[in-house]
Amino acid sequence: MTEHPFPPNPQAFNTMVWDIVRKIPRGRVASYGQIAKMIPLPAGVDGETYLEFGALWVSGAVASCPDDVSWQRVINSKGEISERNGLEARRHKLLLEEEGVVVGVRGRVDMKKFGWSGKIK
Repeated sequence: MTEHPFPPNPQAFNTMVWDIVRKIPRGRVASYGQIAKMIPLPAGVDGETYLEFGALWVSGAVASCPDDVSWQRVINSKGEISERNGLEARRHKLLLEEEGVVVGVRGRVDMKKFGWSGKIK
C-alpha cells in the first residue's frame, strides 16, 4: 500500500466533498466514510489505500470548507462529533441542535434517525 497523507489532487477532491456536503439536508448528518464512498476512486490511488485514507481526506476537506458548506452535518461513523478542540465541538453540537438533530447525553447522534441516505430529493 502506498502512503498518501493527502489526496493526489486535493483541490479537486475537496470540491467533490463540498459538493456532497452541500446536499445533506438540514436536520440530517452523514459520516466522513459515507461521503468518501460517494466519491470516485481518485486517479493513482488503489482501493486499499482509499479505504485507509478516504474518510481522513474527507475530514480534512470538511475542516477547510468554504462558508457556504454546512460542515456541522458531517460526523464520525459512531455518530459522534470528532474532537478538534473543545470550543469547536460545542459549536458543532449547538449548530446540529439548532437544526433539530439530537445529540444524546453520551455525545452521539442516532444515525438511524438523523442519518442522511445520500439520496437527493
